[in-house]
Amino acid sequence: MRGHDVVDDLVDQWRRERPDLDLAPMATIGRLGRVMAHLGPRIEDVFARHGLTTADFDVLAALRRAGEPFAMRPTDLSRLLMLSPAGMTNRLDRLDAAGLVERSPDPHDRRSWTIALTARGREVVDAAVTEHVANEAELLAPLSATQRAALDRALRVLLAHLEPG
Repeated sequence: MRGHDVVDDLVDQWRRERPDLDLAPMATIGRLGRVMAHLGPRIEDVFARHGLTTADFDVLAALRRAGEPFAMRPTDLSRLLMLSPAGMTNRLDRLDAAGLVERSPDPHDRRSWTIALTARGREVVDAAVTEHVANEAELLAPLSATQRAALDRALRVLLAHLEPG
């Protein structure tokens, strides 16, 4: 394990220029950002091997996690994925054209639709999530189980603050 990283260098430069500031938050946020900059492309590569973007996977995964019949209303998907209705429509159009989801009238509300995984969509998302979880395990391998648990606890507290309710 290295005791010094590029974020330390940046913080040291700021500390020299602005010794009056507590720069610990900058270091933490800087590391979170750099970690995601490294993880993002490696996660996206897994989805690309399955013909998906991260955005596509998010929709398919939400439907898969919903359980049988693997269907949701677009408004519920939008809310869950924190996406505008227009953004959700674009994603659904792309997934529908690829044969991974299908739209059908909502039997409980004739003004709405139900979005369901197709058999092909379920096959694709199941294969993608299997590889995704293995990739995540590999990416986190440098951390011990204790370190991962501590990181999870800390991030859970931060998310509870950022996403109240």
